Amino acid sequence: MKKLYFLFCLLATLTVQAQTSKTGSLADVAFMEGRWQGTFNGGPIEAAWIAPVGDNLSGFMRMMKDNKVTMYEMLIFEQTSEGPIVLVKHFKPGLIGQEEKDKSDRYRFIEASPNRALFEKEDGSIRIIYEKRGANQLVIQRGQPKDGNWAFSDLFVFKRVN
Repeated sequence: MKKLYFLFCLLATLTVQAQTSKTGSLADVAFMEGRWQGTFNGGPIEAAWIAPVGDNLSGFMRMMKDNKVTMYEMLIFEQTSEGPIVLVKHFKPGLIGQEEKDKSDRYRFIEASPNRALFEKEDGSIRIIYEKRGANQLVIQRGQPKDGNWAFSDLFVFKRVN
């Protein structure tokens, strides 16, 4: 009986450890560090992320068309006890915020594998995959529910800028 109790306790401990290991950390998105360029809606898009320090990794994107800014996007990955979250704010030219002053789009961590991390918007409507495909390509995919599954497509495809 004591052996059964011991095995039960061991199994419970391992289960809790497995669940807590799924919380993720900023190390799961550190692969994004660097400066990246691509195209979007017929114009150039640039992105830059600085290495994680403390409880955050910060980045931004600049989208342009006809040599004029169409949108800025600020992305902050913050570490929480449940794993990293992504906070996103969008700005029109003139740094005019698109979200309310004290609001941001929020995405919670779902899972990660080497050079890939998956996040879901708080309302469950969108999933975002950040993925490094080789040394010089970074892709951001957007997924939406379709027929009971998630359908993903490339949103941004970047090449590393040295």
